[in-house]
Amino acid sequence: MRIALTQSNLDKAEEFLMDVSHPDSPNFGKHWTHEEIATKFAPSSETVETVTSWLTSSGIALERISRSQSLGWLKFDATVAEAESLLKTEYHVYKHETGKPHVSCSSYHIPEHITPHIDFITPGVSFDTKVPQAAVANNVEKRAPSTTAAAGPPVQTHAALGVGAPTSGFLPKKGANIDIKGIIDELRNCNKYITPNCLRALYLFPPGLTANPQNSYGIVEYTPQAYLQSDLDLFFANFSKNQVQRTPTLNSIDGGIPQTTNQGFQYNGESDLDLEYAMALINPQKTTLYQVGDQVEGASFNDFLDALDGSYCAGDDPFQDATYPDPLPGNGAYTGPKNCGGFAATKVISTSYGYNEADLTAAYERRQCNEYMKLGLAGTSFLFSSGDRGVAGNRNVCIDPATKEYNDGNSGIFNPSFPSTCPYVTSIGATQIVPGALVTQPEEACQTVIFSGGGFSNVFPLPSYQSAAVKSFFANHPPPYGADRFNNSQNTRGYPDVSANGANYVVAVDGQFALVYGTSASSPVVGAIITLINEARFAAGKGSVGFLNPSLYANPDAFNDITQGGNPGCGTPGFTSVSGWDPVTGLGTPNFPKLLAKLLALP
Repeated sequence: MRIALTQSNLDKAEEFLMDVSHPDSPNFGKHWTHEEIATKFAPSSETVETVTSWLTSSGIALERISRSQSLGWLKFDATVAEAESLLKTEYHVYKHETGKPHVSCSSYHIPEHITPHIDFITPGVSFDTKVPQAAVANNVEKRAPSTTAAAGPPVQTHAALGVGAPTSGFLPKKGANIDIKGIIDELRNCNKYITPNCLRALYLFPPGLTANPQNSYGIVEYTPQAYLQSDLDLFFANFSKNQVQRTPTLNSIDGGIPQTTNQGFQYNGESDLDLEYAMALINPQKTTLYQVGDQVEGASFNDFLDALDGSYCAGDDPFQDATYPDPLPGNGAYTGPKNCGGFAATKVISTSYGYNEADLTAAYERRQCNEYMKLGLAGTSFLFSSGDRGVAGNRNVCIDPATKEYNDGNSGIFNPSFPSTCPYVTSIGATQIVPGALVTQPEEACQTVIFSGGGFSNVFPLPSYQSAAVKSFFANHPPPYGADRFNNSQNTRGYPDVSANGANYVVAVDGQFALVYGTSASSPVVGAIITLINEARFAAGKGSVGFLNPSLYANPDAFNDITQGGNPGCGTPGFTSVSGWDPVTGLGTPNFPKLLAKLLALP
């Protein structure tokens, strides 16, 4: 059995992160070691002693109890009878519809004085098990977690594992196939065809020139999504010739491989897009590919985070996250041990996948968000695409105000995106060149095929670094909707933070060129720009920027403000792009020379 002890200092997490991330802090850039992070958030001695005393008084001998290397867990072996007596419950073996067995209980009870010291116990109640509300009686607390995210529908089993599915609404959208010969004069045609040089012209950044070994850029893909080397070579042969036959550095997590069994845009479009542009824009710097999950079970964001931080592993939810060795049969099933730690985080990590905030419970999301915070303390910048359905959610669904279930997307409550709503990541929206305009003219919010995801969280509070921007938005451009449509409290996290072009990308997919659309394109581009800035910082003897948002919001003049367009959804026009930050394109698109100067000037 494993007991997750309450971590210390989580109430000070934002303070710690601002201390190393805010441009006005004397400690900017003084990122923490993983050992320092583990120690700072380790449970207090009071917590360890209180829980240990409870266990020993309940008949679990002290010598049977061990503490994890991460300091956050107490572990011991127990018989079923001992576990049921300890927690005043009954355990059963449940079988999921896939045939996967899981030991669990409908609820468990712990003494009231123990409650502040324990997050959860495994095996216990899954985060998504549907059980009655918690009750307290006779100084004993009944533990039963929430079954819905704020303003959301009941959580579905394995919602988190569907992130890489070929039916995922977060994948990019395919347009027409094109003849590459028609776009030789690239910059003149950028309003129709986006290529690497168009992006350089839009945001004024140069080709990469150096490859500092301290620098690194990571792209995360979730199986069965995978790139084809032949597609990379086709793209590079036309747009980055010295990269032909170049491959990303593969970090295979939980059996993840760039599979070639299933091919087609729904399997290759995302990875081809991400890698073709990430690799071309930072060349000669290498790109790391984190390929997560096997071909049978797949993986969740938690499974990726497990590989970066072994201490995070033990708290996975077996009803949402993958179990390895894979208990399910099938070709491509990974039979090795789960990767808990052992992989290093690159300095910048871009992910073009996401969930609806209402897909998962608030508890699940807060735990994951805190992990992004810890990795930010260590100096990693996490970027996530904001979604492609405007104020509606992934798969173009909104929330019925009466039932809290998803509807057809033509009405209802706006459906924000996670992890974009986590205040410790950088959320990337989408823009486009105005049809018929030149690459040198201002862009507008993307409204070709996709709409930039944006809105306000129902789970996470407004972070300090964003407070002035959000307050200004509501004061100067109040949206024409009430609380029946979105969280208009002005006290919750808004997204996206910044944007980049997300329309008409020329991508080699399955042996031919096609136009591709989505914030899936925007996030890798911003990640590439930050990687180039980190390259300059390393050349100057400095470190990576780390958590980006405080520096971005402190320097809005380093962005091209987008004031045209909107992000419709849920039967409404959505929000509108206005001067300053807005929940459509954030602060705007990067002006590389200005942003470089600002971030290079920091310690």
